[in-house]
Amino acid sequence: MSADACGSCAVANLANLQRLGLQVEQGEVVVALTGNPNTGKSTVFNMLTGLRQHVGNWPGTTVTRAEGAYRSGGAVHRVVDLPGTYSLLSTSSDEDAARDFLLFGDPDVTVVVVDATRLERNLNLVLQVLQITDRVVVALNMMDEAARHGVRLDVRHLERELEVPVVPMSARRGEGVSELLEAIASTAAGTTVGRSRPLRLPASVAAAVDLLAGRLAMEFAGLSNVRWVALRLLEGDASITDALVDGRLGDLDAAMRCRKAS
Repeated sequence: MSADACGSCAVANLANLQRLGLQVEQGEVVVALTGNPNTGKSTVFNMLTGLRQHVGNWPGTTVTRAEGAYRSGGAVHRVVDLPGTYSLLSTSSDEDAARDFLLFGDPDVTVVVVDATRLERNLNLVLQVLQITDRVVVALNMMDEAARHGVRLDVRHLERELEVPVVPMSARRGEGVSELLEAIASTAAGTTVGRSRPLRLPASVAAAVDLLAGRLAMEFAGLSNVRWVALRLLEGDASITDALVDGRLGDLDAAMRCRKAS
């Protein structure tokens, strides 16, 4: 790929991120912070960004967006604290905003903050995020609460099973923050490579998804996560259907194609 092409990709990526409401400069590492409500996600956000943050609304909504930054290894990391969500199968405007950013914002790293005392419930979102990206770090928060309740977690085993970095931490005590920073940096740089988990579907459903995905790919050449989108359409997901009808699915960034070509 030529330098000019890569430059065009960077400009297109900035335009798409700005369309989604993110104030980001060229060369910055974009980190999406997601998780179930009440996992300590905002505490993790505050520990990472300190006072270098501001709050606004997602474009066209009243849903609050918190955005901040920190510098690591000479690079500025732009952190977006997404609305708390239990699932990417959205049922509210908050969840729509979180899902759309993960699907169409193409963040360099997605940090999923989970509550170590309620791991089973929280893993649902982790596995859904892994369906759409392999650039994931799991922040296993509230380890102090887990210990207090007699909950012991085999972090190494969990990391082997998920095949992405898992960082045990207690954000409100400032424990594990430096390890989280290292995991984010290595994932962004490609030093640590995770493994995504594509959907496993019955043969008849997979055939229908493949057919629709092929048509979507022809209509929207840069569409990312096309099989995920196709499945949601087949399931009658209202928000994805609206995005198809109003043209948002066609307003995607060229950087998605660049990632595949590079």
